[in-house]
Amino acid sequence: MIAFKEVKSVLNKHKKRDSWFLDDYSINPYEGCGFNCYYCYIRGSKYGENLAQKISVKQNAAEILDRQLANRAKKNQFGFIAVGSATDAYMQVEEQMQQTRRLLTVILKHRFPVFISTKSTLIKRDFDLLKEIDRTAVIPAGFPASFTRGAIVTFSLSTLDETIAGQIEPGAPPPAERLKTLHACKQQGLLTGVNAIPLLPFISDTDEELERMIAAAKEHEADFILAGGLTLFGNGPADSKALYYRFLQRHYPELAGKYENLFGANDYQPWHSQQELKKKVSHLCQQYQLKNSIL
Repeated sequence: MIAFKEVKSVLNKHKKRDSWFLDDYSINPYEGCGFNCYYCYIRGSKYGENLAQKISVKQNAAEILDRQLANRAKKNQFGFIAVGSATDAYMQVEEQMQQTRRLLTVILKHRFPVFISTKSTLIKRDFDLLKEIDRTAVIPAGFPASFTRGAIVTFSLSTLDETIAGQIEPGAPPPAERLKTLHACKQQGLLTGVNAIPLLPFISDTDEELERMIAAAKEHEADFILAGGLTLFGNGPADSKALYYRFLQRHYPELAGKYENLFGANDYQPWHSQQELKKKVSHLCQQYQLKNSIL
């Protein structure tokens, strides 16, 4: 069931610019998410095990954003806006609600640049707006003079295996469809990449699977790939850690012990594991002549 709510604010200002995604702000058209990925960090008592059952539309978001961006633009406080940082802005209900499209129209009006990461093919509907944002946005201070792009689009992939993706991202389009949409996005002239976060330890971060991912990104003409490990939050039964470990017990029981050793009581993979992954990705990106950062 879809709920509707009024909000007092929709634009979130970060303390500092995100080093990976380059965003200074974020907005979320919805609460909850129909893609229902097990590893999602917003899981927990607020939403329960099924994020798709508690979706809320921020029905006055466009009106509020219009005022907030007008104020920021007046002060020359331009910055990239991540559209959908705690939900997928193009999940299933967007086709009917068109909430994201309304927000993009407001963003275009005030000439702010955008960063979007999605698993959805629906983003093709908004190519017209994204191309105009890319053309007219004011690039914020602190970027190289050579960087002139106002729209950055990434497609989120944790694995290319259709079976695994269906198990762990049950509501999302298959990886192959995301890659096709990435290619369509690139053909529209947009700056486009793969957001390979999170890669799944011992499943999709192996040498073979990493190369497969980077080769696929290159084949579909991605401009870059961002790759990172898995983070599992919380100790409650509806938190991502519990749901992900349940996924392992059901489909990969032989890996449960490895995960216990890798994570222990922590939410993150240990530093040496993160550095090893970074080194592998860097080497493969050099091999395939693909950037592993946006800038």
